Amino acid sequence: MKQIFLKLISVLFSGFMCLRVEGICSVEHCTDPTRCVLSGDQRSCKCATGFYSAHCDQSAQIKVMCGRDYMSIRATEEFFLYHKVPLEALHLPNESCHAQREVIRETPYYMFRISKEKYLACGGKPLRKNTTHLLYSLTIQSAPQVTGNIIRDPVIKMDFTCIYPYIRRVSLPFPVLPLSSETVMQVDEMDATIHMLLYADHTFTKAYTSAPTIELRDKVYVEVAVTEPADYFLLRVNDCWATQSPQPNSTKGLLHSLIHNGCVDDQTVSFLSLEEGQSGNNGESSTVRYSFDMFRFTTEPPELYLHCSVQLCELDDLKSCMPSCNAISKREALREYPSQGLLSYGPIRIEMPDQPESSILTTVVLPVAGVWTLGFFITVLISVAKAGSRRIPKTEAH
Repeated sequence: MKQIFLKLISVLFSGFMCLRVEGICSVEHCTDPTRCVLSGDQRSCKCATGFYSAHCDQSAQIKVMCGRDYMSIRATEEFFLYHKVPLEALHLPNESCHAQREVIRETPYYMFRISKEKYLACGGKPLRKNTTHLLYSLTIQSAPQVTGNIIRDPVIKMDFTCIYPYIRRVSLPFPVLPLSSETVMQVDEMDATIHMLLYADHTFTKAYTSAPTIELRDKVYVEVAVTEPADYFLLRVNDCWATQSPQPNSTKGLLHSLIHNGCVDDQTVSFLSLEEGQSGNNGESSTVRYSFDMFRFTTEPPELYLHCSVQLCELDDLKSCMPSCNAISKREALREYPSQGLLSYGPIRIEMPDQPESSILTTVVLPVAGVWTLGFFITVLISVAKAGSRRIPKTEAH
């Protein structure tokens, strides 16, 4: 029921945004179709969505975020200043709902953040719903800058939509939930849910539903993945280690490192691709899979706990999110984010083989002991018989 509820309030299924800016850019610089859009007569052009300047080479870094209970959209302050649109001129259909200026990692943005409760009050379009999704749509616009009785500067309009899954609850006679570890991280005011699961084999189709018991040297298949929002972040596993304690930083018991600084720290560890049977890389998608050979610690108990620290990267950070493990310094200059996550899983129990001493005792020692016992009784019987035979002649003599 908990996981169903988490999906019900899931962060983001999808977001769409349409930007319209009245005005034209320079035709002679309109050479990149991904940044400039030429008119049908080839005499004028407009910057593509998200770009501005005479060369259309500046990005507005427009980002739509659909949270559990809010929707937001932001663009760089420079984008609005270029179009001579002041902060106070930006509003939703209800002009009392204004934008706010926020600085994120030293970059100033103009941002709208609207709670679902204020969606209709701020002029949100009537909620649309089908059997699978809910759609929330809003329009941002700038008030015309009037000089005398003319308007010279362009008017900016942005339409954006947040689409949420419409999930109905289905009752089951018993819950079917895999054993997993889950954490929620917040990046740029957006919640991201990450889980860690152990699977029975390389197909990653059957997750363990109870504490697994695994034989020594058998492969252990681990998946760490961003479940909400899907395909919105890259995921990097920074460190993974095993302990005898359920506490990841406990000083009690032994510790063994599997992954360190995003790189293999145990010779049996292999990163796996999402495509079956292929090798993969850490930090190249929102899911990281790896395997290692099962082991045990030299001291009791015969079980261990697995811990992994993770970090989220934005989709355009692929190069820095993937660690360079062949370099002398393994850790690259990864862009820092305000939070990192820690997941723990366990216990993972080790299936111990039969002790050879026990089998020797059963098959050798006990039979030998039986032979000696039998021999002892035979010796006693022979002695008794001889003693009896001596008494018989003496009795006859009397």
